[in-house]
Amino acid sequence: MNMQSIQPATARSRALAGRSAIVTGSTSGIGLGIARALAAEGASVMLNGFGDADDIARTRGALAEEFGVRVCYSDADMSKPEQVAAMVRTAEAKFGSVDVLVNNAGIQHVAPIEEFPAGKWDAILAINLSSAFHAIRAAVPGMKTRGWGRIVNVASAHGHVASPFKSAYVAAKHAVLGLTKVVALELAEHGVTANAVCPGYVWTPLVEKQIEEQARAHNIPRDQIVRDVLLKKQPNKRFSTVEEIGATVVFLCSAGAATITGASINVDGGWTAE
Repeated sequence: MNMQSIQPATARSRALAGRSAIVTGSTSGIGLGIARALAAEGASVMLNGFGDADDIARTRGALAEEFGVRVCYSDADMSKPEQVAAMVRTAEAKFGSVDVLVNNAGIQHVAPIEEFPAGKWDAILAINLSSAFHAIRAAVPGMKTRGWGRIVNVASAHGHVASPFKSAYVAAKHAVLGLTKVVALELAEHGVTANAVCPGYVWTPLVEKQIEEQARAHNIPRDQIVRDVLLKKQPNKRFSTVEEIGATVVFLCSAGAATITGASINVDGGWTAE
């Protein structure tokens, strides 16, 4: 057995040592899982998102201590283009470069199309789609100059298929896949790749809360809510984990993925295979 292959990242050569990354929407959930995965591979990381200031400070400190990398935080509002651009400039100033950009920030609202609030539509497109454009636009010049960069957009199974009552979310995620392809084509000769990761349902504390709330509201056992409601369309009948999403992002940033660009990687338990 090759023992090196099972050694922890801290005990072997780390794939992203010396690189730096921004992960939007990374103070919890999927984004934090991605930030941890990148830090474990040696990347300095800028976190971004909302939350309790003390909790964010603890998270930042814990990541830096555990993985021995620099960890910064930006409170940039992803719905504000000027704040998105400023976040990229700040990361470049602190780290010297932005080598990896992970656009993960997102919000959701569910309602029938005729009742869908116009303000919610605008907010979802601003955060789930336009923020990725503004961050990419700001980060690309530096990546092109250095001849290396990795852009990963966290889309969704809903980038490929639709569900009722999610008009803005589905529209935004479909558009993210189109944006990813355009960026990949434009940067193909510059050593910069652009790909999308499309999760199905991912277990996070927020999802756990939703499970418990629905079980109480409908007086249905928790396991039935998971299998017959949330995972109804997911053939493997289990949630993906934030660690699995993080590992997928790390792979897309690795040397082994150097010629993978313009792709959408489904991490959805077979949902979109049907």
